[in-house]
Amino acid sequence: MTRNPEPTRRLTTVGFVALGAVVLSSGVALADPTESEARERYEELQEELSSLNAVYNDAQEEHSAAEAELDDLQERLDEAQKELDSQSGQISVIVQGAYTGATHNPMDVLFGGEADSALQNIADLDFLSEGQQTTLADYVIEAENAEQLYNAAEATEAAAAEALEAAESAVSESESALDEQAEVLESLGGVDPTVGEATEASSGGSGSSGGTAAVSGDVQAVLDFARAQIGKPYVWGGTGPNGYDCSGLTQAAWAQAGVNLPRTTYDQVNAGTPVSRDQLQPGDLMFFYSASAPSHVGIYSGNGMMIHGSNPSKPLEEVSMAAYWDSVYTGAVRPG
Repeated sequence: MTRNPEPTRRLTTVGFVALGAVVLSSGVALADPTESEARERYEELQEELSSLNAVYNDAQEEHSAAEAELDDLQERLDEAQKELDSQSGQISVIVQGAYTGATHNPMDVLFGGEADSALQNIADLDFLSEGQQTTLADYVIEAENAEQLYNAAEATEAAAAEALEAAESAVSESESALDEQAEVLESLGGVDPTVGEATEASSGGSGSSGGTAAVSGDVQAVLDFARAQIGKPYVWGGTGPNGYDCSGLTQAAWAQAGVNLPRTTYDQVNAGTPVSRDQLQPGDLMFFYSASAPSHVGIYSGNGMMIHGSNPSKPLEEVSMAAYWDSVYTGAVRPG
């Protein structure tokens, strides 16, 4: 089958989600598909769903970062307000002294307009000392900075929320399309090509490799943890303990060996030493669909098998690399 071209890694999240929506909508269902055509369409939708899941995880990361930035900006705003409050007493004394007997509010005279106007008003008060003018100017600058920080925080949060909402919508649409295609495939006597039965040698807890490579204690902990999650639900953005997505599982598994993997497949592919296909060892991370921006990852468990989660219609499982997964395999890394 023809694979989609590799996506550029850092398109804006909203733009990438929109692209995914276009890809999904472009797949026109055949009126009377053959089993082969239905299977091929299912594989296409599985790939598209993996891509959208990667985008969703990226959106989650960006939203979390935006929230952290928002908290940081709030702290800076609070600090700016404290500094302004600390100046207010001195400023009030200066201005009240300058406008004794006036019928208008002296603070409104100085600060009722734009910051530039306020600074000019201060400069026009030639009876104030240079130090007094500096104090007033600092007040205006601090107030302007506080407002800019607040506006930046609002814009950051709004953009991140919009991106996450768009990603959630695209993932939901994609999941529904895949479920519908699974029904079509089943009705034609086909089976899910992404599912493979675990061999007897790999179904136990030994963590045996595809050859004679020894498994260290740290890697065994990774494999033991991953196998213990088999049967748990695949959850979009899931990082455990009740459910995981593909990169959430790999991140949690390698944490058992004291390795802190990044959250997304886009970053995990750069979080280790590249390994060739014929040098794979248990615990290695295997990536799929794109070499530069992979949208799916699994843990090699030995004997041509991997532990992973592919979509919400199936729980976390151990599957054979044969056939489908080998056809979309793009590379591997060894964490640690």
